[in-house]
Amino acid sequence: MQTPLNPFKQALAEKRAQIGLWLGLASPYSTEICAGAGFDWLLIDGEHAPNDINSILAQLQVMAGYPGSHPIARVPMGHGHVGEALIKQYLDIGVQTLLVPMVDTPAQAAALVRATRYPQYDAQGRNIGGVRGMAGARASRWGRYPAYAHEANAQICLLVQAETQTALDNLDAIAATEGVDGVFIGPADLSASLGHVANPGHPDVQAAIEKAIARILKAGKAAGILSTDETLARHHLDMGATFVAVGLDTSLLVRHTSALAARFKTGVAALPASKTY
Repeated sequence: MQTPLNPFKQALAEKRAQIGLWLGLASPYSTEICAGAGFDWLLIDGEHAPNDINSILAQLQVMAGYPGSHPIARVPMGHGHVGEALIKQYLDIGVQTLLVPMVDTPAQAAALVRATRYPQYDAQGRNIGGVRGMAGARASRWGRYPAYAHEANAQICLLVQAETQTALDNLDAIAATEGVDGVFIGPADLSASLGHVANPGHPDVQAAIEKAIARILKAGKAAGILSTDETLARHHLDMGATFVAVGLDTSLLVRHTSALAARFKTGVAALPASKTY
């Protein structure tokens, strides 16, 4: 059997917009509900949600029954030996597309590329691949994809997050890093870094985001973002952002349960409309 192709990576290369949803409930049950909704991709969050390797694996398994929604997993961190070990574990359980937070420099981006790739040697015996440990586990279906070690590198999709002023300062070089498929702007952390804590809708933050998207596209890479405001999400898509998350499972549950209770109970207030995230 051939190693499965990565449809999300192919879509980014073809500049086809991919609409996604953030998953923070850490439950295979709720993930399966979301997988049937029709989103192009679902982000299993290992940074700010209570996910571990086992819970991510369970969500990958239920999503396998819904091939139209591609699973992306976000690692808690990507730097240093701990980050490399986590990346290896995520890849070994079958994650093909990774989102890595807080990437501030091109050196960090290049290290992440190496962490996601198996060694690969040129005619002179130089390793032009990476440092991923040689154990495919579930990703290779325990050896049932016989060429996995040779085919996996081409199917790995690496997305890095730019969410600080330092990252913006280095954005052109980060986006130009070979092996980085896309750069995701993190509005919430970026707003804090720019001095507007918890206010990603601030004009300065939005101006920085627009400039960042343009710079990412100029480098020939895919640009991504999360926005729960429909008008803003459509604006980012019109600007050329390719992978855009338009909601979070946790926010949807909070908002709709609060609104339902407010319709039947006095003294219970519905949440105000969310403008951005």
